[in-house]
Amino acid sequence: MPQTSGMKTYFVYMVRRADGSFYVGITNNAEFRVAQHNYGSDPKCYTFTRRPVVPVHVAEFAEVWDAIRWEKQLKGWSRAKKLTLVADDWEAIHALARCTGERLAVKARPSTSALRASAQDDTEVLRLRSG
Repeated sequence: MPQTSGMKTYFVYMVRRADGSFYVGITNNAEFRVAQHNYGSDPKCYTFTRRPVVPVHVAEFAEVWDAIRWEKQLKGWSRAKKLTLVADDWEAIHALARCTGERLAVKARPSTSALRASAQDDTEVLRLRSG
């Protein structure tokens, strides 16, 4: 997504690893970061042995502190809550909240579709690189 008038955009992304577990991260270029995970240039990286990764959630933020808050919140969620986020089932997410007073860090529903279209493109690029 193009940036306008010098404003930075931050993304919190969640990928499903080959072992079925989730990884949550923050970046200023979600597509590139997911491609980096899949390319696997660093054997020390936690996702290196769990490739390929598939993007399942991305949320866009104009303020870095909002992005950091959402990333930390997601990292603290149970697997069940993360699965309901992937399913875009906000009623179930609220039902799974540990306390009824829990507030979501984002003001609007984050987009889960922003990376889905690019996931196929990333897979194709990686296939061409390795082939």
